[in-house]
Amino acid sequence: MELFLIDAIGPFFRGYERTRVNWSKIPFTHLDTASPEDWAAIENELRDFARQVSAQGYNAVTLDDLAHLAPHPSHEPEVAERIHFLRGKFTRFFDVLRDEFGLRIYLTTDVLPMTPASSAALGDDPAELENYYCGLVRGILEDFPQLSGLILRVGESDGNDVQDPIRTQLHLRNAGEANRLLRRLLPEFEKRGKDLIFRTWTVGAHRIGDLIWHRGTLEKTLEGIDSPNLIVSMKHGESDFFRYLPLNRAFFRIKQRKLLELQARREYEGAGEYPSFIGWDCERFAMELARAENVVGISVWCQTGGWHRFRRRAYLEKDGRDIWIRINTEAAITVFKHRKSADSSLENLLESNQASATLELLDHADTVIRELFYIGDFARQKLFFRRVRIPPLLHVYWDSLFINHAVRKMMGHFVADPTSVLRGGEIAAGLFPRMISLAKEADLLVDDIVHMSDFFHLVLLARRYYFLPFDESIVEQIRLAKIAYKKHWPLGTRQRYRIKVSFEPFPLKRRTLALAARILLRRKRGYRMLDRIFTLYLSGFAFRVLRPRDPAAMPKFLRESAMGVDTLFK
Repeated sequence: MELFLIDAIGPFFRGYERTRVNWSKIPFTHLDTASPEDWAAIENELRDFARQVSAQGYNAVTLDDLAHLAPHPSHEPEVAERIHFLRGKFTRFFDVLRDEFGLRIYLTTDVLPMTPASSAALGDDPAELENYYCGLVRGILEDFPQLSGLILRVGESDGNDVQDPIRTQLHLRNAGEANRLLRRLLPEFEKRGKDLIFRTWTVGAHRIGDLIWHRGTLEKTLEGIDSPNLIVSMKHGESDFFRYLPLNRAFFRIKQRKLLELQARREYEGAGEYPSFIGWDCERFAMELARAENVVGISVWCQTGGWHRFRRRAYLEKDGRDIWIRINTEAAITVFKHRKSADSSLENLLESNQASATLELLDHADTVIRELFYIGDFARQKLFFRRVRIPPLLHVYWDSLFINHAVRKMMGHFVADPTSVLRGGEIAAGLFPRMISLAKEADLLVDDIVHMSDFFHLVLLARRYYFLPFDESIVEQIRLAKIAYKKHWPLGTRQRYRIKVSFEPFPLKRRTLALAARILLRRKRGYRMLDRIFTLYLSGFAFRVLRPRDPAAMPKFLRESAMGVDTLFK
């Protein structure tokens, strides 16, 4: 392996005070009010970050994004002025990263960035829009020779919460369009000796929405492309950064250079608020990938990912609160670059007298996450809806725990052995007293483990509610535990989970739910005839017709997080 990427966006969240943060990219609107002192502080933090990651062994960083650095004649005057200002700042940052630390720099880009004025000027002609985008790419490569390449994302765009005149939107609809765009762009990279990193991640929209797992879509996208300047970047599983997912088989099917995406700040597992070790998964991936050709490196996300209130910034917390994230970045570089064990990675971060207790703590935390946080009987199932593989974790999402009748009915349908699930969760919960003792012994963040214990107690109560016969006493236990959790961890002291509780009856009967699951969900990757006729097409039409006219009638979580639930039906 030759490329060891890590995202460097943490410094740009300095002073960002929104209650719930979109961590998917740099908050550029926040930078609009930055003072000269703020920009100087960002540069200092970027230096601090670069010094630490380069010392670990990372040789490249990612930054956002083309949209805010690429000018176009159609832009509004105020947008053009803003881009001009940001280009000056980022030129300085690029010089620091490359010249002072020898780091390669990759700039992210969505297909397609637009503003209201550019949309009005260009219209909706696909060919015209493609010409526009290729011009932006060409200009960026010409204007910023410090860049080693671009990272292209075609399957996701800006979230619904982004209030920026520069917004990205989904443009490519199918594999043929993606193939054509790659063929147009690659000569620009080849003649400059730059890399085009093409990400297969999608949120399931349009025909290209199954790119991450459907071998036919990926093959058509890459058909006839054999450029040494192309790198295909893939998450380790067929969904997002979850556990219980096997390694994506596309690593073994395509011949192009490949990059493995990993997440150190686990967006679905506390986002650095408590230990969620990836080292042993890294070992498993490395062992399997030894049989794959052309895997050229890893791309580690230490800050990027998720819509949540957890605020720890990797490498930038002066009190060491980012330790759980740094443990993961160290494990990834140790396993994949230095070819040593994940266990040995702790020696580079901790004193020798801390390592043994920390290793046991990480082992117990791993057990608790797999056996209690996830519901293993559900997580091991392979389920698809339309073009998306259903995540193995549904009742906890980002910073929210959902305890309601709908989840109870759904889990009751999918989990065949609730007794085993309950027993496994109870046993795992019993590890917390030992984990707290180990954190004290290792002189680590004891409060993090206590908070983890308190939250996982609520997860355990939720599991009892899901799988035991209904009893008013469990409802009361959940209500009291939620009150105690909020009292123990007031928002002024730390960021905590949101506990979304509702015991209102879910209108669907179990028999109806089972029928809906048989129609809408499948257990194999391939599409059924039913999917081709109904699930992929008519269900999208039905959603658009039947969805509430008033957006406020849809749950806030569904309409505001990420790109919104309606994206699934495009």
